[in-house]
Amino acid sequence: MLTHLRITDFALLDDVEVEFGPGFNVLTGETGAGKSLLVEAVALLRGGRGSADVVRNGAEEARVEAIFEPPHGPAAQALTDRLARAGIDPVDEGLVVRRVIGKSGRGRVYINNVLATAAALGDVAGVLIELAGQHEHQTLGDPSQHLSILDAFGNHQLGEMAAAHARIEVASKALSSASLDERTRAEREEFLKFQLKELVDAALEPGEDERLKLERERLRSAEKLLSAARRGEDAIYAREGAIAEELGTIGRELAELGKIDPELGRVGKQIDEARVTLEEASRDLRHYADGLDADPERLSEVEERTDLVMKLIRKHRAEASDVAGLIRRRDALHKELGDLTSHEARRAELAVELEAARAQAKKLATALTSVREKAAKTLQSRVGAALAELAMAGARLVPALSPTTAREGDDPALVFDGRRLGATGWDRVEFQLAANKGDEPRPLHRIASGGELSRIMLALKRILSRADQVATYVFDEVDAGIGGAVADVVGRQIRAVAEDKQVLCITHLPQIAAHAAVQFRVEKVERGGRVHTNVRKLTASERKEEIARMLGGKVTPKARAHAEELLKGAREADA
Repeated sequence: MLTHLRITDFALLDDVEVEFGPGFNVLTGETGAGKSLLVEAVALLRGGRGSADVVRNGAEEARVEAIFEPPHGPAAQALTDRLARAGIDPVDEGLVVRRVIGKSGRGRVYINNVLATAAALGDVAGVLIELAGQHEHQTLGDPSQHLSILDAFGNHQLGEMAAAHARIEVASKALSSASLDERTRAEREEFLKFQLKELVDAALEPGEDERLKLERERLRSAEKLLSAARRGEDAIYAREGAIAEELGTIGRELAELGKIDPELGRVGKQIDEARVTLEEASRDLRHYADGLDADPERLSEVEERTDLVMKLIRKHRAEASDVAGLIRRRDALHKELGDLTSHEARRAELAVELEAARAQAKKLATALTSVREKAAKTLQSRVGAALAELAMAGARLVPALSPTTAREGDDPALVFDGRRLGATGWDRVEFQLAANKGDEPRPLHRIASGGELSRIMLALKRILSRADQVATYVFDEVDAGIGGAVADVVGRQIRAVAEDKQVLCITHLPQIAAHAAVQFRVEKVERGGRVHTNVRKLTASERKEEIARMLGGKVTPKARAHAEELLKGAREADA
């Protein structure tokens, strides 16, 4: 539930804060007061695109901030999963969202103070808040969206269907890849054998390139290495007056003097230990020099081997940059060659896999069509009843099911008796409307007026509200094309939706506003020579004045009496 909304430097909204409550919250005000700006701001919380045009003149940036109370039940897990996708930890106290739009057009998004993307915000907000306005009318007018509405009503689980569709695609692709013509297969097999022979004959060993590099450098520098080792042995131990000999003399002298002063004896012991260490180093240098062999033939072998390795790396540079890569390439060639040589057997296996995947998908799609047909009948009945309450008695909204027709170029594996299978099955749904009793249903998007679309949308929202995980609905333009008694029924319907959801509704009709639990007035004020928009919660007496204004524009005793009667009637109807 949306508990707090703050909008700063957003067009006319310089600093607006609103505390919303549960149930039916209504926002009213004169035309041009800025009600639509509130909807635009909330749309940014849904991940909508921000524009520099919304930044108030003189400001550096516009900000929209909101606090959402944490949802419960399945919605809580859905929110946790979506936060995890965005790399954000859930917070028990709720969710804080901030959207910033700079005057340059660039913006920032924060979710629980973690920087995020607008797409991530849209994903997260999808379980928190939903806008039901002109875009919803467009959704109702778009047949491609009707299937998802029917599935939401029927709570149809599409995971198995999507997985079965994916299995067909994978199996079909694998079979197509395996179905190379014989000549192409033979050519590929010869090419693989040639490349594989080179790598097998090379008898490569892991880490060989590094070992070759070290050995080549050692062989190339053998004389320098030998000379340095001999000089070191000579200086430390071998020659007359060598370092070790001198240290031995000094150590013995200090050891003798240590009888007089123990401190010199300690130093003499350190020198003697250093002499022993140097003698060991001298022996190591002698052994190193004795074992070092400047072998020109071995150097030539190493150079040839290195050239071969580098040649193979250059040849297979797309797959290998070292010996480890060449070994992986060799193994991959082995596997591909093995697949080709067992070509026919593999093709038969893949064909069986594909048919099994098609059989399972056909079974799932058939069952899905059956449950959709039942759901369509139930939806038609329930929407019809809701429309009758909305002064559209006799109107029928018909969810017309038909198969998706296969087209030229479709993968034959996804075609079943002329029907093209998708991730949601092979059905398509188009809402058709018979506005009056006896009328033939016709496509909704062709014949429905704005008022009819508003009422159909509200009827669907009411029916789907309990299955919907979203906690907050924002209704905008739901009163388009209606008035009078119909508006009163619309208000009752919205109040009914608000029994399960928090509803924020923007309206200019007093019959709708009267059914709200809380009413806010959006109004323009002038301060410091500039126009500002305020949003304030109305007291009971202020609410009666606002309803009176909405009834006739001019607040008169008669309008106040009518407003009191309207509010009383709404309370009694909603009790």
